[in-house]
Amino acid sequence: MENKIKMISGRKPVLGINGLGRIGKLTLWQHISRKTFSEIVVNIGRKVGTKLEDVALYIEKDSTYGSLHQFLHGYKAKRVIENINEEKGTMLIDGVPVTILRETRSPRLIPWDKYGAKIVVESTGKFKDPTAPPDAKGGSARGHLEAGAEKVIVSAPLKIKEKGLSMPEDAATIVIGINDDKYDHAKHHIISAASCTTTCLAYMIKPLLDYFSSKKILSASMATIHAATGTQEVLDRLPEAGATDLRKNRSIMNNIILTTTGAAKTLGLVIPEMNKIGFIAESVRIPISTGSLIILVVALSDEPGNEPIINRNLINNIYRDAEQKEKRGYIKYTEEQNVSSDIIGHFGPATIIEGNETHTRTAYVTFDLNKLLKIPAEPLSVQLPNSMEIPVTQAVIYGWYDNEMGSYTSMLGDLTVKIASMVYQ
Repeated sequence: MENKIKMISGRKPVLGINGLGRIGKLTLWQHISRKTFSEIVVNIGRKVGTKLEDVALYIEKDSTYGSLHQFLHGYKAKRVIENINEEKGTMLIDGVPVTILRETRSPRLIPWDKYGAKIVVESTGKFKDPTAPPDAKGGSARGHLEAGAEKVIVSAPLKIKEKGLSMPEDAATIVIGINDDKYDHAKHHIISAASCTTTCLAYMIKPLLDYFSSKKILSASMATIHAATGTQEVLDRLPEAGATDLRKNRSIMNNIILTTTGAAKTLGLVIPEMNKIGFIAESVRIPISTGSLIILVVALSDEPGNEPIINRNLINNIYRDAEQKEKRGYIKYTEEQNVSSDIIGHFGPATIIEGNETHTRTAYVTFDLNKLLKIPAEPLSVQLPNSMEIPVTQAVIYGWYDNEMGSYTSMLGDLTVKIASMVYQ
């Protein structure tokens, strides 16, 4: 993805980031590294610590990925944050001017227009309803547009709260490399970058759809073995009033926790063909900081014959071929024996297919033709069999993803650059 954006008519490419949690902070790291934007404005919306230096230290150090300067320039590098101005709320990070806003959490009151931030990455996880008006109680993604942004990129799946409302025409869910050709710059102003799990899953399922088509995929299911997120509790605590899932209040440090994922629903927005296939998605949270895994199980209609055509080698060759065709490196095939920590900081691929663990098994489903077909009362000239066997092959495929930096925010960064290149053309 081309990182440099040409400036015309004196318009500097300025990026806005709302929220400085895991995705917001790592998005900042991404664009400091890329040097796409001449300036970055980050809205925190509240006072933090005792001084701006506290924010700088938070940006600089990360328990999962190490320090920002080492991420940028290697282990011998020195600090890259300088010129911290408490009064103005500014600092220089590796040569990129960064302004920290600490006054308001309401998107419509953030002064994006003042700073010329035409692109805003909404990373708080709170403003996901594209139907909510700019002045909605508690704020909305659409508020960023009223505040001067031209495009809002939401780092989560869009979720309409009010039943019966449809997706607005100016909203879209885009996974770069999968359906970014559907992005309409003139029409789409609220863009969801889906989720880390949907992004990985899209790159696992798309090669199978391209090869077999939805007609041969009878059903699919997935489980993501997912790292902890910021919404989970460090220690057990009482649930809020009305809470129905009591597991969300249990300690992630001590437990494997069953939870839910909207990946199946969101995948249908990204790859509409998936809506023709019965699909189940589940999630299991485990006590690690990042490095997640999708286990995809697909039932495929095989060809009748003595030996099944669909086998382990065919499935792996589909992914090998997909890696060769995907010139941007969004899918990787490997036969290494990885563990989750090997995936941390593996930049570029949405998924890393663990070919060593691909498995297939074929079973034969017997159909009673007397029940399926309406047999005429008079005898036929050709004797029909009473039953028929149809081979069904089940394939199990494993896909790794660094759900924070290497996979998700890296691809979110590519999508941001693509959209910005049209804004600042």
